[in-house]
Amino acid sequence: MNTKAFASQADLEEKQVSFTKLSDNAYAYTAEGDPNTGVIVGDDAVMVIDTQATPVMAQDVIRRIREVTDKPIKYVVLSHYHAVRVLGASGYAPEHIIASRDTYDLIVERGEQDKASEIGRFPRLFRNVESVPAGLTWPTITFSGRMSIWLGKLEVQLIQLGRGHTKGDTVAWLPEQKILFSGDLVEFDATPYAGDAYFQDWPQTLDNIAALQPRALVPGRGAALTTPEQVAAGLAGTRAFVSDMWAQVKAGVAAGQALNAVYKATYAALKPKYGHWVIFDHCLPFDVTRCYDEATNHVDPRVWTAERDRQMWQTLEG
Repeated sequence: MNTKAFASQADLEEKQVSFTKLSDNAYAYTAEGDPNTGVIVGDDAVMVIDTQATPVMAQDVIRRIREVTDKPIKYVVLSHYHAVRVLGASGYAPEHIIASRDTYDLIVERGEQDKASEIGRFPRLFRNVESVPAGLTWPTITFSGRMSIWLGKLEVQLIQLGRGHTKGDTVAWLPEQKILFSGDLVEFDATPYAGDAYFQDWPQTLDNIAALQPRALVPGRGAALTTPEQVAAGLAGTRAFVSDMWAQVKAGVAAGQALNAVYKATYAALKPKYGHWVIFDHCLPFDVTRCYDEATNHVDPRVWTAERDRQMWQTLEG
């Protein structure tokens, strides 16, 4: 049996970038299933939601922004804290970096370990990693529940609609235009990474997104969803994946099966339906491990370290 290359170390193929205009104020920077960045252009300033993984990679986002506006990039919003989303922040030289208090607490608890873990998993997504300054990306503003940022007369609502991908998940919402930036709470044709997830909470959080009735949505990965029908499909696909995995793993735990057996059964059950989604093989070991933890005795996600990553991969894929 061939051992799979660890995580996504063998993924070296560059992706085609799209910069999609959703309104006069909202843009989506997407790249065929690589992490997305949202851009909001207000009256007097620009807000960036999720930064890319390195300051060098952020320069490509800035180049696209400069094609549509010369307004200063004042705000960076972290939809959650994963290295691939936040380590490019310094490239924008923003006045403020905004995150939920729950996200701040995760940085304190596990920021350094997460950084080392993610860089090891997926080298291509950390192009020019040497450009990342030492230390972590720290918010300068935190909030709980919700807050509004006014870009002149344009209101951007930052809202915690519930736990899902992480405990700190934040969406950015343009209420007048009904455009939502979901971070990794929603994916489209891309496998949700759930190594830090709350499986039992996630479907309700997706229902809370649906209740806002977005007419367009920028997911964490995958193409921008530009119609209510596409938004519904993105929400339904993410919900189905999370729910299918929870049901499968919970059944394995109830039958007294060990993690290895549960992983193999879950992989076999989900592969026909979701195997064509980007990073399916990368995510599944991490996702099933976290799901198994939640179904047994770890209410909150355990910290991933580079060493734990390798041990888990060897156990499930070796």
